[in-house]
Amino acid sequence: MKQFVFIVLLALLTFSCKKNEVDMAITPYELKIPSHFPAMPIPEDNPMSVEGVELGRRLFYDTRLSLDNSISCASCHNQANGFSDPQTFSTGVNGEIGKRQSMALVNLGWQSAYFWDGRVETLEEQVLHPVSDPLEMNQSWDATAQKLNSVEEYQNEFYRVFEVVDFDSTHIAKAISQFLRTLISSQSKYDVMYKYQNGLSLNAFEQNLYSQITNEEWAGMDLFFSLTNGDCLHCHNGPLMEIQGLFSNNGLDNTFPDIGRMAVTGNSSDLGKFKVPSLRNIEFTAPYMHDGRFSNLDEVINHYSFGIVESPTIDPLIEFAHQGGVQLDAQEHGLIKSFLKTFTDENFLNNPDFKDPGAY
Repeated sequence: MKQFVFIVLLALLTFSCKKNEVDMAITPYELKIPSHFPAMPIPEDNPMSVEGVELGRRLFYDTRLSLDNSISCASCHNQANGFSDPQTFSTGVNGEIGKRQSMALVNLGWQSAYFWDGRVETLEEQVLHPVSDPLEMNQSWDATAQKLNSVEEYQNEFYRVFEVVDFDSTHIAKAISQFLRTLISSQSKYDVMYKYQNGLSLNAFEQNLYSQITNEEWAGMDLFFSLTNGDCLHCHNGPLMEIQGLFSNNGLDNTFPDIGRMAVTGNSSDLGKFKVPSLRNIEFTAPYMHDGRFSNLDEVINHYSFGIVESPTIDPLIEFAHQGGVQLDAQEHGLIKSFLKTFTDENFLNNPDFKDPGAY
């Protein structure tokens, strides 16, 4: 009888161990790269997993990352606004106000510089800044890790994803970065127009979207990429609609209270230069520019038409700076605006996989 009981207990223990091993297994994340996009570089030290992405999503919406548990990453990066902030400057803990407009989070896995001044080169490093920034979350990473380590569910998930008992800022940043790499926008009218013009096949969804593209949108595209009309192609081009690592003085001012890229490089030739952002979902990411000075697309178009201000570091690719801009007439203005709205990706703005999963 004793031998029988021992065998039964041993069998139960073995089954339990195997069950735990199955429960702790992680599933590689199959990132769906759009057919017209380049491959996304994934850091070797942060391979993506289904569990890691879900952990990162939960952290993205967790207010415990802030000093007074009042704001999360999502507080300044709202999905309905293309993961940007509709406020000119975001409000941090204790009512502190930021100094630059919150950039939209989209197609981040292809970028090589982050923030308006490009002060970091990796997504993992970018995630580290807002938590400790006194104008944003204003919380030390030690305090942040201590808070999250006190949550049993987080202890389990971090152990499952990273095999660590006491996780720290590095692991938290890696998890959030995994989630951020899934924020891919590629199902707009522009994507269909781009694929059509480059002879790439369209799937059923894209064929339906193609049938909805208007003559005004096609005409606006022609103007946008024209060297003598819109002249926008130097900074916004290709499937990602941004030139990687490009910083530009786009003629906003001739004096610079915010010196931009120069604060990072120390090079006076970078005075007043800021990262050129993606135009993805631009219809929903107002206000515009690093200081949020333009509240709508009409003001942006007017700037490039008539409002360019020359200065020593003005981008030489702005070929019509000497006359204040490209001088679009009312009809051309309307066509360009129609084209800019083709960057709207409704699936991205409403994707349930990007929404708040609820707190632990």
